[in-house]
Amino acid sequence: MKTFPGKYEELTILNNRIKECTRCRLSSERIHAVCGEGNVNARLFFIAQAPGEMEDKAGKMFIGPTGKVFDELFSEINLNRSEVYMTNLIKCRLPKNRKPKNDEIEICGKYLEQEIEIVKPEFLIPLGYHTTKYILSRFCNEKSSSSDFVGKLIDCNGQKIYPLRHPSAALYNPSLKNIMMRDFRGISDFQKGEIKEVLNTVFRNDFDD
Repeated sequence: MKTFPGKYEELTILNNRIKECTRCRLSSERIHAVCGEGNVNARLFFIAQAPGEMEDKAGKMFIGPTGKVFDELFSEINLNRSEVYMTNLIKCRLPKNRKPKNDEIEICGKYLEQEIEIVKPEFLIPLGYHTTKYILSRFCNEKSSSSDFVGKLIDCNGQKIYPLRHPSAALYNPSLKNIMMRDFRGISDFQKGEIKEVLNTVFRNDFDD
């Protein structure tokens, strides 16, 4: 197993490449490419979609209104940011918060896969539709995503995946917050080793488009 210094050095090299990346159109409009941050030996690896306006300005993860919701969800299960690793599927801000384009996902997805390979987390926690779709396509050979699997632990070829709604959903629809808190509490089971149900499945057409 890689030591902390080894992982840290590899991530530093990767993050420098991300900061200098000009492989797609997003690089011309960004202020900062936002790199992953947190515990490099974390069991829990959270993957958001892309930086927001405040994250783009500061070059940090989850510092805007979405970050406040994220911290409230963490507080619900007595989890601290220092215990987890956090990153984005897309490393640069998407103009007007539009959906990511396929080439942007493909380019940034390679960086994400390298982060996962370095950290080697026990649980991947994709947040939101596009991130969940990407992670399932890579680990489960499935190209679709569905809310049917939000809050359910999936074992895809040995990698445990726990899809959740993106924290920003609570900003647009406050009624979702209680549901999101319920799903977040499932993470407590991971921390305690009390995993009650794992979906071991080969994905074919089980998802909605």
